[in-house]
Amino acid sequence: MSALNLDTWRDLPAAQQPEWPERAELDRVVTELKGLPPLVFAGECDQLKNELAAVARGEAFVLQGGDCAETFAGATADNVRNKLKTLLQMAIVLTYAGRVPVVKIGRLAGQFAKPRSKNTEIRQGVELPAYRGDMVNGFDFTPEARVPDPGRLLRAYHSSAVTLNLARAFTKGGYADLRQVHAWNQDFVAGSPAGQRYEQLAREIDHALAFMRACGAEPEEFHTVEFYSSHEALILDYDHALTRIDSRTGQPYDVSAHMVWIGERTRQLDGAHVEFFSKIRNPIGVKLGPATTPEEALTLVEKLNPDNEPGRLTFISRMGAGKVRDALPILVEKIAASGATVAWVCDPMHGNTFEAAGGYKTRRLDDVLDEVAGFFEVHRALGTHPGGIHIEFTGDDVTECVGGGHPIVEGDLALRYETACDPRLNRGQSLDLAFRVAELYRAQ
Repeated sequence: MSALNLDTWRDLPAAQQPEWPERAELDRVVTELKGLPPLVFAGECDQLKNELAAVARGEAFVLQGGDCAETFAGATADNVRNKLKTLLQMAIVLTYAGRVPVVKIGRLAGQFAKPRSKNTEIRQGVELPAYRGDMVNGFDFTPEARVPDPGRLLRAYHSSAVTLNLARAFTKGGYADLRQVHAWNQDFVAGSPAGQRYEQLAREIDHALAFMRACGAEPEEFHTVEFYSSHEALILDYDHALTRIDSRTGQPYDVSAHMVWIGERTRQLDGAHVEFFSKIRNPIGVKLGPATTPEEALTLVEKLNPDNEPGRLTFISRMGAGKVRDALPILVEKIAASGATVAWVCDPMHGNTFEAAGGYKTRRLDDVLDEVAGFFEVHRALGTHPGGIHIEFTGDDVTECVGGGHPIVEGDLALRYETACDPRLNRGQSLDLAFRVAELYRAQ
């Protein structure tokens, strides 16, 4: 790797990195990670890059979603299946009602680390290091749990392997077959307005499939789906250790996930994350908040995609409902005018978080929907392509965000507030969002 200068990031400031207590233990873990098999293959990363190139051309739409922060305890068959089921249902709504091919990317099998606005957390006068995700330290508010532990990097690798294995089994082994559109909804339809609306759409799909079978058409694409993994590549020692040289091309790929992204807090132009990402050949994303200037965005393009390779770079805007219509147009306009080939995706979650009266962090579904609507309005006005959505959701009936067709109010938040970090949409709210996005897309 040294011949390819993959270590140059080490000479630059790296934001949001843990303060590991023992460098020798970190070095031992990193050495072990370097010897482990890849979690994904370079050819799969290239396949996703081709699909994202279609998004950049305006021919497809990205659905990217999953947990805010995965936990090691969550790497179970039930949890993975429930998240996939929700993602598949959302994709069906977007494909059928929005009439657009959907690129399905999970925020899973690696989303174990989180940036934090403060290094410490104070509860009842006790100050401890902040929880930075299971990859770094423990969620329990004890001195022992909050010490960064390099051994957790290995646990993150093995949990990612388990999750990817389950995801591949579900998406290739018959569960994702379009003939299952009703089965995905059996536990959900009776008490949920979103489930009832989905069931009506599923009946239409059934009729369409029956017609195609009668005509002798049974495409292979109806029986499996292409599904890709992604995470924020925050802990650079982990992602660098899982970078491999592709035997086909001699190029480096971060084989911890098909796609990795740089967060709003770590996209410094002279920082270690941008430098590391400039060297790997995966499709990559960058989160852009409302303070992003056109000059910063254009410099990110120059640093991360100097050859203007289609599908290589995705900008994920996270503006907030109140700012997207003002802050996004100038970025999209300047990037389009530069001739850069970029896919634009909307993260309507991170700019819309607030603290409810009971102390719970939450988001209003109406704000999420409004930011997505603003994202579409901006692209419609500029004649550019609204390329997708990036959301935090779960397949469980949690009460973390307020609103929805089966409404949750602030007083309900304590009933099932289970997130390890930020509030997630539950299944009904996710489907509400999918139907709204499908309507917006068809109106383009």
